[in-house]
Amino acid sequence: MNTEMIRFFSVQIALIAVVLILHTYIGLHIIRRTLIFSDLVLDQLAAFGALAAIALGIEYGTFQSYIASMMVVLLGAILLAMIKPKNPAIPREAVIGIMYALALVACLLLSDKLRGGSAYVTKTLSGSMLWVTWPLVCVTSVVYILLLFFHYKFRHKFISLVENPQMVGNERFWDFLLFTTQGIITVLIVPIAGVLLAYAFLMIPAAIAAMFTKKWAGAVLIGWSAGFAACLMGLCSSYFFNLPYGPSLVLFLGVFFICAAVISILLRRKAIV
Repeated sequence: MNTEMIRFFSVQIALIAVVLILHTYIGLHIIRRTLIFSDLVLDQLAAFGALAAIALGIEYGTFQSYIASMMVVLLGAILLAMIKPKNPAIPREAVIGIMYALALVACLLLSDKLRGGSAYVTKTLSGSMLWVTWPLVCVTSVVYILLLFFHYKFRHKFISLVENPQMVGNERFWDFLLFTTQGIITVLIVPIAGVLLAYAFLMIPAAIAAMFTKKWAGAVLIGWSAGFAACLMGLCSSYFFNLPYGPSLVLFLGVFFICAAVISILLRRKAIV
């Protein structure tokens, strides 16, 4: 194994290991509250912010580009927290799905006016994990550790939103903080991983964990372990078989999800017998 290969694998593995911890935990909140499309909304809004920055002459992936994405994502977090239909015939998830469709359309319309716009849209969807460097891993790790500390400190509030929402005062405020946290990690990961892989990081490990336990710590451990193993296999396949990076990771995460679903069904049948 040459030096370049060691550098590539070590930096990618380090980033994936860090990212999956918080993504799995936030993903559990999203799944258990059935806010499934909220992450796609924020992912797409982050992409729109980056495209808007390009339209203003700001280079993609720069600090100014991240700021532009964060401003749009914060607006999305406010809307996600505030919009709760009182009509029982219109579920909250339907409104979130509409927001995602509008964000996607906004990206397509804006990209149509940009020179090389289709290439930028492709970049926001698939990302560029080859950009990953040790400074980026360090910055991401610091931000994620701060967010993990924040969620640990206020874990009773956030968990109550899932288990006993009627006991939480000012529910919209805590919803906003949850979506803002989700938005911060979205802004950090979308330029690197792209919208599709960012969504997979958040949802698939958490969905796997949710099949086997309702305990939060245990679920994070299961989700992180399954997600890390799947991403490691996807990473190796991408490198050794020259496959697209993002789709390879999403594919193996999906395979692990299917396997977990089959195992979960078999375990339930065995318990009944």
